[in-house]
Amino acid sequence: MTRKTADDFHPEVLKLFDQYVHGQASRRDFLVGAAKYAALAGVTATGLLAALSPQFAAAQQVKPDDARISASYVEIDSPNGNGKIRGYLVKPAKAAGKLPTVLVVHENRGLNPHIEDITRRIALDNFIAFAPDALFTLGGYPGDEDKARELFQKLDQTKTQEDFVNAASYLKKLPDANGKVGVVGFCYGGGIANFLATRLPDLAAAVPFYGRQPEAADVAKIKAPLLIHYAGVDDRINAGWPAYETALKAAKINHQAFIYEGSQHGFNNDTTPRFDEKAAKLAWSRTIEFFNKHLRT
Repeated sequence: MTRKTADDFHPEVLKLFDQYVHGQASRRDFLVGAAKYAALAGVTATGLLAALSPQFAAAQQVKPDDARISASYVEIDSPNGNGKIRGYLVKPAKAAGKLPTVLVVHENRGLNPHIEDITRRIALDNFIAFAPDALFTLGGYPGDEDKARELFQKLDQTKTQEDFVNAASYLKKLPDANGKVGVVGFCYGGGIANFLATRLPDLAAAVPFYGRQPEAADVAKIKAPLLIHYAGVDDRINAGWPAYETALKAAKINHQAFIYEGSQHGFNNDTTPRFDEKAAKLAWSRTIEFFNKHLRT
């Protein structure tokens, strides 16, 4: 069966889906709004939604029991956050010397199978990778994307931000790590990557994928080099980029930013039709190169 891409969907359907995914529209809103486009395509609105939703198993690149990695779930304390954090810790099975670390921050659905797979991919590039689940204190990722989004709205974001601060501290202190921590985040996680850059003066590198920008007043606090990825078709997120760029330049922050023309928000997520293989491959190669440069020396 041919894999669907963003080109197989009307642009208005993609906009509706983006609003639905980010809590700006309900499931019913999507179904009602997409109905006329579904009729033109000879399908149902429910069918459109199903076609746009993640297919985790089909996209998996690294199996959980891959012999090249060592993966486990760990819990750490987060006293000024939600009390405890549970996350997915993945290391290369064989490593010579101490390794750099990467904090992986999920989208607004918690630690789903896609983010676990991303974490394993990073470990295969010879990093220690750790992906916390922001939903842990609410029972963890529930195995259903709709339920996960509903849970996400119940989080105290101030406490959740502290959870990620503590997760970075945990990585920095790991005995088999070299003390350097980078962060990569996607959508919500991209916003957290930007936040951590303003919050952690010893952060070694930050890579936000299509994430919300920090307040302009906080940009001067950034010490880490930034590699920023944006989708070309993403008005909601891209609206904040001009002010962010101006603040980064004014504060003389080491940064690179790339806009991948024609790609949709979420283009790196290879479980959905919004995945853009060309853009994702380029952005990911730049990300690993960036981490190798800033976390290994």
